[in-house]
Amino acid sequence: MNAGLGNFGVSTMQVVIPLVMTAGVFGGVPMILENTSGTLIGKIAAGTPTYLHNAGFIWVVILVPIVAAAWFGMNNIVDEHVSPDIGSTPSALGKIIGMLFIGLITASVGLWLMLPENAGGSGWNVSKWLVLPLVIAATVFALKMIPGAIRTSLDRQYKIFNNKHTWAMTIIYTMTFGSFIGYANAFPKLIDDVFGVIRVGEQAGQATGLESAGYIWIGAGVGALIRPLGGWLSDKVGGARVTQWDTVIMIASTVGAGYVVSLAMASPDPSQYFIVFLILFIVLFATTGIGNGSTFRMIGVIFQKDMRGPVLGWTSAVAAYGAYLIPKIFAGQIQAGTPQYALYGFAGYYVSCLALNWWFYARKNAEIEC
Repeated sequence: MNAGLGNFGVSTMQVVIPLVMTAGVFGGVPMILENTSGTLIGKIAAGTPTYLHNAGFIWVVILVPIVAAAWFGMNNIVDEHVSPDIGSTPSALGKIIGMLFIGLITASVGLWLMLPENAGGSGWNVSKWLVLPLVIAATVFALKMIPGAIRTSLDRQYKIFNNKHTWAMTIIYTMTFGSFIGYANAFPKLIDDVFGVIRVGEQAGQATGLESAGYIWIGAGVGALIRPLGGWLSDKVGGARVTQWDTVIMIASTVGAGYVVSLAMASPDPSQYFIVFLILFIVLFATTGIGNGSTFRMIGVIFQKDMRGPVLGWTSAVAAYGAYLIPKIFAGQIQAGTPQYALYGFAGYYVSCLALNWWFYARKNAEIEC
């Protein structure tokens, strides 16, 4: 329930941010659009004032009361056997900021390796497929160098990397949460580029039919709200079984969506395929949500109590890279005029996850039945 409602923030922001950008609710100087822009409340014509900075300020309005509620209403849950001595609240905040700063440094170096020279990068254009694992590995290694109680706690948590099931569940969980957050980011532009707002080979901003913005929040909303169902079903019949059947549906809907996209890309009227595409993607989002719940349940069964938190944190962190990779892959394939290939590639990855889940957890006499 907690994670599902948290994920619902994706679709909430897809509605709220465009709305607050249309009015001067926080003051400031608006930018003037040079091209017509589609939004959730209709098209904003060129020349219309748009308060782009509101996209950031609206988060302040939401976060301030949450910070106050956390400060006055939450308690630290401390286990004397596994929790490090982090000292007072200011001291703890300082340590957290320090660890975040380590992540900022490694990510900045990774960005520098990828960016061209005219954008402040190295100009080496190092592949993202090399940079991302290097950034992750460098961050994990650098955190391990922190002395004292934090190092002791991290040494204990890092034992998860010696367990093959950590890596198996990282791959499987990335299929669910990584796909959810990645599709949520890519879905709006995929609709626009395939179904008529901006078509490959046409002038940017040329409207040719369907306005997509009223639909972009639906998939993420369905995926978030249905997530508790995955956990509930897993409690009844087992997480591995739910994940197995969920992955089958996920593969079918992804292949189906790819086929519909190929038809739309070849059609002079792509909007005729939109409803089928939308239904398939809603099913796909639903499977990512159900799989989110079922894989969470699997981790709770597979790992001992003191390892569950670190494994959930690790798998979630790696899966979150889906927010970058999936839109990036779609962008490359859209540029090539073949976005369906991205979907077929994702389906192939899901097939490998299906096999992995079956071998370790879902088959008869599996190593761990969960």
